[in-house]
Amino acid sequence: MTRTCLPLVFAVALVAVAASRTASAEETDADAGAPAADAGARVWASCVERVPEGASRPKITDTFPERGTSGWAAPLEITVVHGKGETVMPGGFRVERGSDQYKALEEAGFVLPDPDGGAGPIAVTEASETSSTTKVTIPFVALPKNPGRNVMMLPPVPITLARASGDLVTICTAPHPILIEDPIANELDPKVRPNPDGRSQREEWVLAKQLAVGALVGAILTAIGAWLFVRWSRRPKPEPYVAPKLPWIAALEELEAIRASSLIIEGKNDEYFDRVSDCVRKYLGARYGFDGLESTTDEMQRTLARVRPPVRGLDTITRFLEEADLVKFARVVPSENDCLAALERGITIVRNTTPPQASTGETAAHKEAAGGPT
Repeated sequence: MTRTCLPLVFAVALVAVAASRTASAEETDADAGAPAADAGARVWASCVERVPEGASRPKITDTFPERGTSGWAAPLEITVVHGKGETVMPGGFRVERGSDQYKALEEAGFVLPDPDGGAGPIAVTEASETSSTTKVTIPFVALPKNPGRNVMMLPPVPITLARASGDLVTICTAPHPILIEDPIANELDPKVRPNPDGRSQREEWVLAKQLAVGALVGAILTAIGAWLFVRWSRRPKPEPYVAPKLPWIAALEELEAIRASSLIIEGKNDEYFDRVSDCVRKYLGARYGFDGLESTTDEMQRTLARVRPPVRGLDTITRFLEEADLVKFARVVPSENDCLAALERGITIVRNTTPPQASTGETAAHKEAAGGPT
């Protein structure tokens, strides 16, 4: 057959298919009460219509290009008018390998692109007040067995519809002729074309993403922890609590420190005497609850006279305070013996006014430290 006769053959094929579709439509209108499955099963092995008893066949229209190119996809566009509670292709459009449908498509020279490659069927549903319209687009790749120009026939394909009751309805599209051109039909001396350039492909590295997110969260938590630690380390720290010494213990220690000093050797007898006097005054104030350094001798005597039970050795305290006033106000320079005597009287005053319980406890502690019996 020459190249000029092929359009004529294609036109004859189109007329024959159109006549077949018209006759099929007339028989369907004439046998409206007959099951639609019989009409779908008598011609094509690629599709068998199944309409449950009591259900009406949905209205379907489909279009397919009249021309195409070998190896290129041609879209079959299907429009289904159905009830609002019905779903077209609930599980998607898939043809299993080895099935009669797949074999029929393969014998006709058509294949379906892999739906996972981004060229799968597309279904869009638009709802109205009384019904819904679903538009389905299914791409088919024409792969004729012979090179050059070929007239091919796309066999009917099944479209499933799930009713509200759960029943499945299978309807078939019409067969469609198509004129397939060779991609190099218009080239006088076709050459082998090189492979196209590779396209970059991104792969989701889940582990790396999780590690990056974990590292980022860890860095943020570490920064927050470091900031909290710095704040905590810079907080105002309370001074360690040091239990105050009991007045009689502090006074005896201070008097012993004065005894061990070199004031007398240096000739500072007046300073020695003043330190002993101030130590005793400070002790009496702390022991009986008044300011001993700021109180005069008369004020101290009146305060000590009111203490109950009476202060032991009050006369000794009075004489000590009067002698201290003479040294302080009369500018009397005490001798070395006066200083040592004042120190001994001060120790006596402290021991006489120490509470009995404290005195007993101190004596027991001293004996235990010395290793003697308590």
